[in-house]
Amino acid sequence: MEGDSLATGAAPALGASAGTQVDPAPSKRKFPMDKARKTVLPLAAGLLFLLLWQNQVFHKLFNLQVYQLPLPSKIWEAIRLNVDLLLEYTRYTMTEAVLGMLAGSAAGFLIAVVATLWPRWGSGGILLVAALNAVPIVALAPIMNLWFGDGIGSRVAIVMATTMAAMAMNAHKGLNNVDPLALDLMRSYAAKKREVFIYLRIANSLPYAFTALKINTTASMIGAIVGEFFFSSRGLGYLLSNSIKVAKMPLGWACIVLAAVAGVIFYLAIERLEKLFIRWHPSQRT
Repeated sequence: MEGDSLATGAAPALGASAGTQVDPAPSKRKFPMDKARKTVLPLAAGLLFLLLWQNQVFHKLFNLQVYQLPLPSKIWEAIRLNVDLLLEYTRYTMTEAVLGMLAGSAAGFLIAVVATLWPRWGSGGILLVAALNAVPIVALAPIMNLWFGDGIGSRVAIVMATTMAAMAMNAHKGLNNVDPLALDLMRSYAAKKREVFIYLRIANSLPYAFTALKINTTASMIGAIVGEFFFSSRGLGYLLSNSIKVAKMPLGWACIVLAAVAGVIFYLAIERLEKLFIRWHPSQRT
C-alpha cells in the first residue's frame, strides 16, 4: 500500500514537472522562419525593382530614355545572344581580379608583418601603401601598361596596387590588437617570441585579414575592369567600353550584370573560406 501511494504520488509530480517544461518546437520553428525571411524579402525587393524598371518607372522618375537605360528584357536578350562571348570575357576579367587580389593581399600582409616585427622601420610601409591606394586607377593604368606591357600583367599589377592597402592596414591592426591577458598567459608559459607571434598574433589577425579579403573582392573587380578600359583587347571592361562607343547599351549593361554576378560569387567564396578557417571566432558562432 505504501508503495502504491508512493507510485500514485509520483505521477502527479511528474505530470506537474512535465507541464512546466517549455515546448522546444517554437524555437526550432524560429530558425527556418528566419532563413525564409532572409531569403524571401531580398528576392521580393529584387523582383519589385525589376518590375519598376521594366515598366519604365525609373525612366519617368529620372527623365531617361530607353536607349540610355535599357529595359531588363533587352539586357537579358543581349546576354542570351552573346552568352559565349560574355562568359569568356568574364573568366578573363576574373582571372585578372583573382591573381591581382592574391598578390596584393599577400604583399599587404607581408608589409603588416614587417611593420609589427620592426615597428621603427616597418610602419613607414603602411603609410606608403596608404598613399599608393589614394592614387586613382586612371593614373595607375598608363604606368602599369608601360612597365608590364598591354597583356594581363598590367591589369594584375593594377589590382595588386589597389588591394594592398586594405590588407596591410587591417592585418597590422589584427597583429597588434592582442589581448594583454593573452600575452601575459603566453609569457607565463615561457613561450618564445616566435611562438607568441605565430600562435597569438597571427591567429588574432585572421578575422581582420578576411575582412580585408572581402573588401578586396569588390576592389579587385573594379581595378580589373577599369584597367581594361585603357589597354586591353579582352575582358568585360574592354567589351563595356566598346559597347558604349558604338551605342550598344544592352550589351554594355549585360557586361555590368555579369561583372556584378562575378563579384558576388567572388565575395561568397571568400566568405565560405572565412567560415572554414576561423570557425573558432565568436563572429562565426551562430
